[in-house]
Amino acid sequence: MRIGVMSDTHNHRANVARIVELLNAARVERVIHTGDITQPGTLELLARLDAPLWGVFGNNDEGEREGLSDTAARLGIRLADPPLELRWAGRHIVVVHDPRALDALPAPELALHGHTHRRRIERSHGGLVFNPGECAGHLAGHNAVGIVDLRTLAVEILPF
Repeated sequence: MRIGVMSDTHNHRANVARIVELLNAARVERVIHTGDITQPGTLELLARLDAPLWGVFGNNDEGEREGLSDTAARLGIRLADPPLELRWAGRHIVVVHDPRALDALPAPELALHGHTHRRRIERSHGGLVFNPGECAGHLAGHNAVGIVDLRTLAVEILPF
């Protein structure tokens, strides 16, 4: 199973539209957002994904939490407080926004985070910690989303 991973979209609608195009073209089976969506309208754009979407709230989502929750529920998007634990394709996956939250958790096979706007692909003890990095346009030339193959934990970066 191949999953798409994005983070820190910060309501940058042009980037979100491009992310939807990239992940739909890649034919991922599921998508994860690691937080800082910031506005319910972003979820409306993400609803155009061909794959179902899961996500966690980030620190910049607090002011719009009710609107994000209501919109997510209406669109069938699963949005939760971190840590979000999933078991897909036999893999234990943990999704947080702030990577410091991982320190208090047992090491999963796949840990996904955002918050830093910096790409992280770190392997240890058979597991993977991954942040696709910048999605909001704050760091020019560094926009990217990622794909993780849950069978192998191989990572593919899709720059845009």
